[in-house]
Amino acid sequence: MTLLLGDIVPDFKADTTTGPISFHDWIGNNWAFFFSHPADFTPVCTTEMGRTAQLADQFAARGVKPIGLSTDSVEEHLKWIEDVNDTQNTTLRFPIVADPDFEIAKLYEMIHPGESQTAAVRSVFIIDPDKKLRLSMTYPMSVGRNFDEILRAIDALQTGDAKGVALPADWRPGDRAIIPPSVSNADALVKFPQGFEEIRPYLRTVYIDEA
Repeated sequence: MTLLLGDIVPDFKADTTTGPISFHDWIGNNWAFFFSHPADFTPVCTTEMGRTAQLADQFAARGVKPIGLSTDSVEEHLKWIEDVNDTQNTTLRFPIVADPDFEIAKLYEMIHPGESQTAAVRSVFIIDPDKKLRLSMTYPMSVGRNFDEILRAIDALQTGDAKGVALPADWRPGDRAIIPPSVSNADALVKFPQGFEEIRPYLRTVYIDEA
């Protein structure tokens, strides 16, 4: 199965460090940041788990629930969390899924044989409240994720949904957004009474914070 943007993500039941979950029920009406790591007690993974914990308030402010996964057991996860908290000066509270039989990792295509037959690569899935996949990224085992980009991408997705706009390269909150070509100028003036700049007929930008 290939998981494509816009697809409903597969549901699953699993044991986690905070107890058993049914994934769709666990997401509820929130967004989810579902991410995998190769193994517990490894250096890059430790920094990523710590960074996710450090950003708990940032995720919560966006209505996003983080959840990790590796092909280790709950017992191993719980022991490792102590190391994460100690070395990264944080308190990790989000769940980490145990997947010792690789069932969920295979369901979400986290096992890439060119990297490993048993360990998950660094997959990222941003999932909306409708349980649809909105963004996916895959990092190799040796490279940690850019959490600034993960938060920026979430901001862009949520802004696009709320305002009906597209977001340009390197966009950050407060920057100009793009009016989709499918919106006529007449409709754009109604939707964005603050006005917009027409750089080309297909490229119109607007400050949505002025709306």
